[in-house]
Amino acid sequence: MGFADMHAQWLNAHLKRRTGERRSRLQRGHGHGERLFLERVWWPLFGHFDDLHPEYEVADWRGNPYFVDFAWIRGQLRFAFEIKGYGPHVQNTDRTRYRRELNRETFLQTLGYRVVSVPYDDLEESPEVARFLIRSLMAPFMAAGPSDPHLLVEREALRLAMCANGPIRPIDLVRELSINKRTAVKVLQQLCRKGKLRPMDGGASGRITRYEWVRSLGDEAVW
Repeated sequence: MGFADMHAQWLNAHLKRRTGERRSRLQRGHGHGERLFLERVWWPLFGHFDDLHPEYEVADWRGNPYFVDFAWIRGQLRFAFEIKGYGPHVQNTDRTRYRRELNRETFLQTLGYRVVSVPYDDLEESPEVARFLIRSLMAPFMAAGPSDPHLLVEREALRLAMCANGPIRPIDLVRELSINKRTAVKVLQQLCRKGKLRPMDGGASGRITRYEWVRSLGDEAVW
């Protein structure tokens, strides 16, 4: 089944699940730029729309509804994709709207989303650039597959360890990944068994509470 058929099937499935303003917003908001992103970037990369939600509703910091062009959600992982046209976003014809949009994107980060802005001009003129960047960003998470939630959490924990300025603790995973402490400890111990992290000496208490990344060229290539 090709793109046109799969796109129609996927979009109709989302329309059937929605009512009221959410359904109306999907009908209005899923336009040319959004379809171009799917056709020229997402479909060539992945060949399916699993876990991808169009015109996905979230509440902003004031509790007002806000619709993201696309949200990719798999377990604890969340990506928000926004298609950015030049006129509304750069010419500042409505500075208040522009400011609120930037604030909403920042707020999405506090909710655990990675926000990805995709220039509309790239979709028209050089979609290969968008494909390269999104493939580089998404490949580790797509490769894990929906049946591997533990591996996905491990990847996120390893990413945190690589980005940290020093050792990480179970509480860091609890805060960043929204998992419980017992799970955080298990994930860190599993990464130690795989040689990705090493436990640090707990001192007189003998308790291991901190872990450091074991530098690896393989990890750097993936992450």
